[in-house]
Amino acid sequence: MEQRTGCLICGREILYSEESRDLACAICGEVLSTTAACEAGHFVCDRCHGLEAVDLIEQFCLTTELEDPIAIACILMRNPAVRMHGPEHHFLVPASLIAAYCNHRGEPGRKVELLARARERASRVPGGFCGTHGTCGAAIGTGIFVSLITGSTPLKKQEWSLSNQMTARSLMAIARHGGPRCCKRDSWLAIRTAVTFLEERFGLALPVEGAVRCEFSDINRECLLKECPFYAG
Repeated sequence: MEQRTGCLICGREILYSEESRDLACAICGEVLSTTAACEAGHFVCDRCHGLEAVDLIEQFCLTTELEDPIAIACILMRNPAVRMHGPEHHFLVPASLIAAYCNHRGEPGRKVELLARARERASRVPGGFCGTHGTCGAAIGTGIFVSLITGSTPLKKQEWSLSNQMTARSLMAIARHGGPRCCKRDSWLAIRTAVTFLEERFGLALPVEGAVRCEFSDINRECLLKECPFYAG
């Protein structure tokens, strides 16, 4: 597993104090006594440090109050449990969008059900799908998101159409940048496409970071470097 140092939330240095203090875990929200926190004040409890990727994604998205899906995705990607590449990104994409969408609409209570259903649906998309089935799991993740917020089924009309349009739009954005795959690049492209789609089709504008500067190129053997729109140099 590619390990990254520093705070799992922001990457800054972890500082240790002589006396303990009560801090809320930045992932699960539980308040615990600790002597360790990063320079920005983030604390992550031992249990959350050890969570498996999909558990971590679900737990953080349930508790976060952020309305920026890109910011949510970047925080999750910094955790060592989320590999450089892997099928956990198929859940990370819809989970980040669901959390941001529900928080922005003032409906955090919906996250429990929507995240559970997104997790189940994303689990059916195996790793390597992008290279063997001509469709990327990150793109499918945006279709899962739209299908959930619209209540789409195989028998619906407009909802069915919107879900498939969403996946198609994300897939085209990903395909235009070519291969080999990068789960970070593909996830950011898919989420940004979904944000645009939400504003165009639903009139809902989520606040998103203006630019993403990739923190992972040094551990990605297949990095496109300057050909990637997120390459930081």
